[in-house]
Amino acid sequence: MMMKLLLALPLLYIPNMLHLSVETGVPGLNLANIIFMVVVAALLLGGPRYRPLERRGRLTVALLMLFAVLCMGFLVAQATMPRDLMEDVTYLKNLVFYPLVYFVYRRCGQDLKGTRQLIIFVMIVAAVAGLEAIKEGLDYGFGGYNESRRASGPFGVDYTTANRAGVFYAMFLPMFIAMALFFRKQKFWRLAAIGGCLIMAVAIMATYSRQSYLIGLVVFALLLVRRNVLLAVVIALVMVPAISLLPEGVTERVAETEQQDAVGAEQLDTSTASRFEIWDGALRMWGDNPAGVGLNRFKQHIGRYVPRYAGYDAHSIYFLMLAECGPLGLLALLYLLWRLLRMGMAFTRSVPGSDAEGKALSLGFILVVVAVALGNVYGSPFYEGAVMANFWALCGLMEHYFGLKRQGAGAARATGPATPSMARIGERFPLAARIAPGRYGRGGS
Repeated sequence: MMMKLLLALPLLYIPNMLHLSVETGVPGLNLANIIFMVVVAALLLGGPRYRPLERRGRLTVALLMLFAVLCMGFLVAQATMPRDLMEDVTYLKNLVFYPLVYFVYRRCGQDLKGTRQLIIFVMIVAAVAGLEAIKEGLDYGFGGYNESRRASGPFGVDYTTANRAGVFYAMFLPMFIAMALFFRKQKFWRLAAIGGCLIMAVAIMATYSRQSYLIGLVVFALLLVRRNVLLAVVIALVMVPAISLLPEGVTERVAETEQQDAVGAEQLDTSTASRFEIWDGALRMWGDNPAGVGLNRFKQHIGRYVPRYAGYDAHSIYFLMLAECGPLGLLALLYLLWRLLRMGMAFTRSVPGSDAEGKALSLGFILVVVAVALGNVYGSPFYEGAVMANFWALCGLMEHYFGLKRQGAGAARATGPATPSMARIGERFPLAARIAPGRYGRGGS
């Protein structure tokens, strides 16, 4: 029980660390790092019980490749544009640190029930974060759209982090949708999942993040089609007139993506258009620096290519990795996303049709990965610990959960029940049952 509580602590703290910020007095070391090290020490001291079920994790190679590329980017940065070394070391540490959470939770050592409880806790933390965004949205009001009145939940103090909050909510939405769609007999959990869906949906609306609106619709549509094509068509027809019921600010936010200029021609709004200008600058930056400009150097270089966006972020993890770490960085990132998708597909294939829980979790996880990939097209929260740490924990927990499922299925096959004919022989000939109780289905005294 104590270990389970200890494992739950990072899941609760890291998404909310802005509210519970504590200075350690040591450069580059924060409270999340300390909690992580305590959990790791507890697992290592716990003995063989806390060894991973599989010797090599499904993401191990992909993550190590990504870490290697990031370290190369760090060296390039030091060689070509040296700055504050401690700042760069801390930046690299943060990029590497949060994905390490995956390795911790894949060796959590919990049984099936305990692992399920930790997965549910991840979703509860997401729902509570969603409630915080809803509260902010209600305080602001869902009237006309105002850029400075966007909810950020626990991920920031103002509207500037609203997009990252929206990605977080859209990322965990598929897990709730999958449970609501596939939990047929577990009424309590189905109702809880429906409640989670509503919380995530309203929280996404409160962030006014257009990419999160799109992600939410995509994952919802994919899961509906997977559940029942006819149901998907019916709901789609119902949703079209229901758009008019959305808050005015939400429809305004979507509508402003395309605007008309002075002569009536359609053009993209400033926020959307700026992305394409910055991405074009990122491509030219890479063209001048085929190996990349180095880790944490994009903002220092982008002003040379797009002067009015000097100091801006790339607003896409894919363009950021290409510009800072070159093609190797982009390939390492894409390979990791591919391995995540393959892992989810393997979970789905391993689940028997009668296992509603396993089906819901595996399908939900696949769409979580899709949401992560889409959420980093129009932004770059991939290395944001508060946004991504619980995703990495979920990856480890899911691998452990389905590893336990496979172990249980293998044990059941190995010790399968006695065949009816053998059982009847045991009943007719008690002496035979005493001689070979395992074979004839009866035990001796």
